[in-house]
Amino acid sequence: MNRLAWFLFVLVSFLWGIPYFLIKISIDDLSPVFVVAGRAAIAAAVLIPVAWARGTLGALRGRFRVVALIAMVHIVGPFLLITYGEQHITSSLTGLLIAVEPVVIALLLSGSEPITPIRLAGLMLGFAGVAVLVGLDVSGDGDGQGLVGAAMVLLATVGYAVATVVVQRRASDIPPESLTVGTTAITTVVLLPFAVTARPAGPVGADSWAALVVLGVFCTAVALLSFYRLIALAGSNRAGLVTYVNPVVAVLFGVVLLNEPVGAGTAAGFVLVVAGCWLSTRPAQTRVDRLATADRPTR
Repeated sequence: MNRLAWFLFVLVSFLWGIPYFLIKISIDDLSPVFVVAGRAAIAAAVLIPVAWARGTLGALRGRFRVVALIAMVHIVGPFLLITYGEQHITSSLTGLLIAVEPVVIALLLSGSEPITPIRLAGLMLGFAGVAVLVGLDVSGDGDGQGLVGAAMVLLATVGYAVATVVVQRRASDIPPESLTVGTTAITTVVLLPFAVTARPAGPVGADSWAALVVLGVFCTAVALLSFYRLIALAGSNRAGLVTYVNPVVAVLFGVVLLNEPVGAGTAAGFVLVVAGCWLSTRPAQTRVDRLATADRPTR
């Protein structure tokens, strides 16, 4: 990856490490659907002038179907699942479960990138890590819904992985600011009726509003803009590796600012997931590569 790709990688890793902490704050006073619709609307409002100024909105013409598909599997579904799921599990565990995304991407790309024994071992390690996280650290909020919350987050991870592959294969030619405008605008339109009916009936704290604004401007607008550009520069497999880093950010914020516990199961599960992701995303060595390696002179 070039310098720009590395910069975008680090930026997205951080910006997608803090949403889980911010979601925990926002849902204290706001409903999950209101939070998702609100952050999408804020992101669209921020980026529409940018895309207009750059003259790239025309790139969306004739691409409604693919943009709508990306909106559903990358924003509407995952954002709702994660926000509702965090009502029952900690923000730290949410971030760690999201780390399995590269494993899912590897499975989705198995047709074009064969699963070697090493990659198969990685997939098994990754899923073992998820089993450890869910089995040992899903304590939930005391109402027995912790497992449901974890399942929601894992389903959201599948949506993220599918969207990453779709963007690479069918939308990499759309300018990132236009694609982000399209996906966030569609999300806003789809969720607005539900958000209106779920609007807060009582007073909302300043911290909840502030968390929503940061979610919209930075964790949605800037993050999606950067991620779509990263996919175009580095491909979906490498772009999906941001989940190596953002769980660390999520855990740090959850532990330091929300006093969330981190047990031995959490640490063990995270190590298994990261090891599995690393192995499962290793590029398969072709026959030409093997021959070239065999013919290389030794000293």
